[in-house]
Amino acid sequence: MVSKSFAVVVCHGSYHTPAPYQALVDGLTAKGIEVYCPQRPTCDLSQLNVGNPNNPDFDRKAPPGGYPLPADDASEIGLLLDKLIAQGKSVLLAGHSSGGWVAAEAAQSSRQAHVRAKEGKTGGVIGIFFIGAFIIPQGQSVHSFFQPPDGKVVVPPFMRFHKHGVNGLGTMVDPEQYLFNDLDAETAKKWTSTLTAAPVMNSPLTHNPYDVLPCAYLVLEKDRTLPKEYQEGMAASQSKPFTIYHAPCGHSPHLSWTNELVVKIEEFGNQVLAESSTAD
Repeated sequence: MVSKSFAVVVCHGSYHTPAPYQALVDGLTAKGIEVYCPQRPTCDLSQLNVGNPNNPDFDRKAPPGGYPLPADDASEIGLLLDKLIAQGKSVLLAGHSSGGWVAAEAAQSSRQAHVRAKEGKTGGVIGIFFIGAFIIPQGQSVHSFFQPPDGKVVVPPFMRFHKHGVNGLGTMVDPEQYLFNDLDAETAKKWTSTLTAAPVMNSPLTHNPYDVLPCAYLVLEKDRTLPKEYQEGMAASQSKPFTIYHAPCGHSPHLSWTNELVVKIEEFGNQVLAESSTAD
């Protein structure tokens, strides 16, 4: 039996807290959809040894034992997924920006609804909705995928590393232009103030969910962080076709295109459930 409803777990982008995603959470909740957006450890100032989180020092050394890894982000999402799946719930993962890697890694085979159904179990991950997100191949990390093979580190114009370089923390540069270019100045400033920091995402993706799970991709046509041509290329390069949506906005549709994003996520989730019911 396939559930007629689904929950959504949002995997937010790097340098973020869940705060900018609350409008998306509220919008989905208003549709009767159960939704969660946990804090990723790699972006959590309290775990990055920056001193006072209200006045962080990004030049400090890594905490004892090192920074949290992207694998820890996926584990955090995985714990939530396991709880929801144990309740028999169908779950749609939604990954924004680098949260696409987190969503993909968390969608392990043992959590996938179609795998569980064959075992006579209910619940599971029904698909992934990528929001201007990175689609990283199995065996690669976000860092390795975007860096040249010669070992030189290329720093994109929208970020900078602090005292310890790629072994330390990175933060956003001019986020009002790169993340929030389609928001008014006051709102962009508000959300800029909530940004955190993060180490490089160097955990490799351990499996390939793209070929076995229904996937959708929302192309952000005015994105200044990840150009739309790059987004389209990543989605088109997959062997199993993605459902493609387009948004006339920048990198943060959860803020500038909220209601429409809610509609697209709901539409895709319902589509996947309907197709699963037909397949049964």
